[in-house]
Amino acid sequence: MGETAIPDEHRKGAIMSVKLILTDIDETIMPKGETAVSARTIAAFRAAQAAGIHVGPASGRGREWIPPFFRGDQACCSTMLATNGLQVYLDGELIHEEHTPYDALERVRRIVEATPGAGLLVFDGGTPLLVAGTREDLSHPFPSYAKTCKDVDGVPDFPVVKSNVFLNGDDGETHALIDLLNEEVERLDFDFACTGFSNIMPRGYNKGSGVRALCEALRITVDDVVVFGDAGNDLAMFSVVPDSVAVANAQQAAADAARWHIGQCKDDAVAAAIESLASGAWPFS
Repeated sequence: MGETAIPDEHRKGAIMSVKLILTDIDETIMPKGETAVSARTIAAFRAAQAAGIHVGPASGRGREWIPPFFRGDQACCSTMLATNGLQVYLDGELIHEEHTPYDALERVRRIVEATPGAGLLVFDGGTPLLVAGTREDLSHPFPSYAKTCKDVDGVPDFPVVKSNVFLNGDDGETHALIDLLNEEVERLDFDFACTGFSNIMPRGYNKGSGVRALCEALRITVDDVVVFGDAGNDLAMFSVVPDSVAVANAQQAAADAARWHIGQCKDDAVAAAIESLASGAWPFS
């Protein structure tokens, strides 16, 4: 999956133009089972910032969930894509937020209620609300949400940013449900985040659109960006940014889509790459 080494003169030009680094969190910079990224990752973010590079997470998580993953270091997430790019932050300021249409979520609710083992989560800030499905089914793909979610009666009427479909099922069953939803709910997009879990996004809005919003605000191009990821919700970002990087433990679809490939999340491979970029070296070949 590796790429042919690029010439030194091109490599130098690429480094000089890096203005923005974005990385997924779960299983890209934070290993499964951990509750925070490593001290090395935080130090790498700080080094990039000191070098004049904007750096931050690009996560499916909502904004309220993200700072604790960086041990409360707000500077590490002052620039970020939260909720798969539906919330875009630059230097601590929210520059874009996209809401999910109520009627479209109602359509999702009806479909998942007719699907055994499936359910719908809608978030009120950092609190998951169980709109459809059971805690037991939710505990299979996302046990932390199953422990903290609150039962609600129907889709709430407040503006919804983050929502998810879940399923107590395998990869094939998850993809089948995602395909059905993408076909039946025209105003929304559904991705494969992991087995039994899908992110819901207004059609056309995702991590890729979030990258473009940051580029426009920073007055840079996607050629000035490096992105890291491991999963299906990173594919939109990988399709937009030429210098896309997959960790070695990435899902096959993400690995296939990435231009560059590095080591394991658990070995701080992303932190090592960011350290190199911050120091003026090009770590990919």
